[in-house]
Amino acid sequence: MDVSGLTGVGLRTAHYDTFLGDAPPKSVSWVEVITENFLPWKRGLEVRSVKNLEKIRRNYSVSLHGVSLNLGSADPIDSEYLLHLNALVKRFEPVRVSDHLCWTGLERRNSHDLLPIPYTREAIDLVVEKVNRVQEALGCRLTVENVSAYVEWRDSEMGEAEFITEIQRRTGCGLLLDFNNVAVTARNLGRSADHFLSRFPHEAVTQIHLAGPSEREDGTLIDTHDSEVRPEVWALLGSWARKHGANVPVMIERDGNIPEWSELETEVLKIPRVLSGEVS
Repeated sequence: MDVSGLTGVGLRTAHYDTFLGDAPPKSVSWVEVITENFLPWKRGLEVRSVKNLEKIRRNYSVSLHGVSLNLGSADPIDSEYLLHLNALVKRFEPVRVSDHLCWTGLERRNSHDLLPIPYTREAIDLVVEKVNRVQEALGCRLTVENVSAYVEWRDSEMGEAEFITEIQRRTGCGLLLDFNNVAVTARNLGRSADHFLSRFPHEAVTQIHLAGPSEREDGTLIDTHDSEVRPEVWALLGSWARKHGANVPVMIERDGNIPEWSELETEVLKIPRVLSGEVS
């Protein structure tokens, strides 16, 4: 089974020279970039990163991954941000546009963190309204990602999988399944990762994330993306592929302790091997 075309990576500035060079890597067919790094309106000028992304797009498909839609907050969607995101989508024609199923601030104050939403019917209505507005404004499907959790809301009326399923059903959005976040949440809250995945709407998954967390002395996992993918996360990916097929794009995120490309590429090359069942 040839699944090499599904392999991607989160492109960071440390590896720009590699991807802009005369012999760009053939180990990936697409890259994901953080949306906010390519919005020139933040400084009122054309940033060099945008020009670099235009060059990279000649060789790779591009996925835009944002952290600012604030889908779970009571605040309305930032219309200025949405306007510029729309311009970026038109310019680069990404294969996917994604953001996180969480809230990041209130009253326009950014927490700079991805905070979990209470799983209530009221929250579903709020998120559905926002997702539909974003999809209408962009003229494309939005993909939303499950986030890591460290605490639970007492007011939750359902489980995370049920919450996400209902949002997907009512909006038709895609789902970005982050296996690291599944493992982090399961460990921190004493939940079963397998139980969550058995109830997750797998048919709506359009992308998969892999990453590595950091671990505190008390055993709490923190979603820092600063280490290698843990064995239990690889195992979740392998189990998923066996049950649902290896037909979803998969990538590795690394945001801290970023190694040389040759080292990260070794890990990236494991993706098709796990998807095809060559290794577990």
